[in-house]
Amino acid sequence: MELSQIIPHIEALIFASEKPLTNIDLVELLNNALGFIDDRATLDQVEAAVEGIQEKYSAEFYAFELKQSGGGWQFLTKKEFHKTVAQLNGDKFLKRLSIAALETLAIIAYKQPITKSEIEAIRGVNCDYAVQKLLEKDLVVIAGRNEDAVGKPLIYTTSKSFMDYFGINSTDDLPKISEVMMEELVQATVVAQSVAVDDMVVTATPEVMLEEAIEIEIDTTVTEIPNEETDGSFTANTDEVIVKSKQGKNQGEDSEV
Repeated sequence: MELSQIIPHIEALIFASEKPLTNIDLVELLNNALGFIDDRATLDQVEAAVEGIQEKYSAEFYAFELKQSGGGWQFLTKKEFHKTVAQLNGDKFLKRLSIAALETLAIIAYKQPITKSEIEAIRGVNCDYAVQKLLEKDLVVIAGRNEDAVGKPLIYTTSKSFMDYFGINSTDDLPKISEVMMEELVQATVVAQSVAVDDMVVTATPEVMLEEAIEIEIDTTVTEIPNEETDGSFTANTDEVIVKSKQGKNQGEDSEV
C-alpha cells in the first residue's frame, strides 16, 4: 500500500478520534477499512506516514501539529495559540489542582501501584478527599487490590488521562527525582546583606563583598569588639579586616517558605 494513499486516512483517523491513537491502532484501523489480503498496511509504513504528517504540520502555516501525548498521536493546537483557544473553554483552562491533590498525584505517579494507606504514610495526613477528586477527574484509576496486605486494600495508578493532562506520552517521561533534587542543590540562593566596613554601610551580594573586602586596607589594630548581647550584632575579627554584619528584625526576611 502506497504512503500517499494511507496518509490522508491516518490524518482523518487521528483527527476524528476521541482518544490518542498508537501506531498499532492505526495499522489495525487502516487494514479494516482499506486493506486487502495481498495489500495490507504494515507498521513500518504507518510509522513512515506519521513521520511525514508530523513534518508537514510542523510548518508555521498550520495552527496545529501532530504530537505524541497521552500514549498515542493527537492533533493539538500549537502553544502560541493558547490564549486564543482559551476563549472558547475559559473555565476548563482556569481549573487547577489543589496543592494537596498535586502532592497526592505526584506520590501515586512515582510510587505506583500504591495503596491509600501508603500515600497517607508519606504525606502524613488523610488523603480520602484528594484521592476521590483525582478519581473524579480521571487522573488516577483503581488498578486492583493488594492481595498481600491486610484487608486487601485498593491500589491506585495513574490513568491515560493523566499523561494527556500533563502532555507526556508515558510515566517514563516524568522528571527523575534525582534530577530534580540535584537541580535544587546547585541553585544557590544569593541574599543581599548590609555590611558595615570602616563605618561605611554598603548593600552587596557575597561575591561583591569579597571583592570589596580585598580592596580594603589591612587593619590589624582592634581596640573594641561590640557585645552581641547588647546591640544584636556580631563582629567577625580576622587578621586582615573586621566585618560587622547587622542581624535582627530583618533576619530571614529574604528566604522563601
